[in-house]
Amino acid sequence: MKTTCREYRSGLLAIGLALLLNACANQQLQTQTQQNIPTTQVLPISLQSEDLRNGGIAFITPSSITGQEEDKQALALAFTEVLLKMRPDLRVITLPQTLSAVNRQGLTREYRQMFEDYRLTGIFDRETLQKVANVTKTRYLVQLKLGAFRQESKSRFSMLGLRVLETKTSTIRQFLQIWDSQDGSVAWEGAQESTVSHESLAEEYVSMKSIVQESARDLVAHLP
Repeated sequence: MKTTCREYRSGLLAIGLALLLNACANQQLQTQTQQNIPTTQVLPISLQSEDLRNGGIAFITPSSITGQEEDKQALALAFTEVLLKMRPDLRVITLPQTLSAVNRQGLTREYRQMFEDYRLTGIFDRETLQKVANVTKTRYLVQLKLGAFRQESKSRFSMLGLRVLETKTSTIRQFLQIWDSQDGSVAWEGAQESTVSHESLAEEYVSMKSIVQESARDLVAHLP
């Protein structure tokens, strides 16, 4: 009986060690093979660095492709984290803060109507923009758009019907528009598409948060 217990414990130890080594090897493999292919386009229109710092910016509700509506808040949260770290000189009002201010001031219906009109025209109503800017005490309003997000997996090597190595790929396309509430114009806009891939021994993909933040860093780096 003692021998059996000893063998059982040895077996568990061996399994645990094997899992640990596999996890370390998988992490090292991902680090060594990760590739990022970014494409960034920006259009500076009228936004000046001094005006941006003095005026402050507030995030409004993002838009997204069909099927990704539940990711809008996660998109704004991940992007805001990057902006706050990279541009500590800016006064930033987060999406939850904007929504709370809009609701407290009884602007919910006008806010909703502004987005319904935007869906049809691509234009935010100037008067409503000014009201949202007033309640957030900012000049500029930021809207993100999730144009595409997909995750793919492709087997690269298999043995005896078991997948041993896979290429994990995540692609995102997002847009950023900054609206000037003073005259209702688009002051700056940018588009960024990223494809991040790596080799993996496990099932996990590049997370949405990771690729959003990777994309956000490229966009934020181009802000004035």
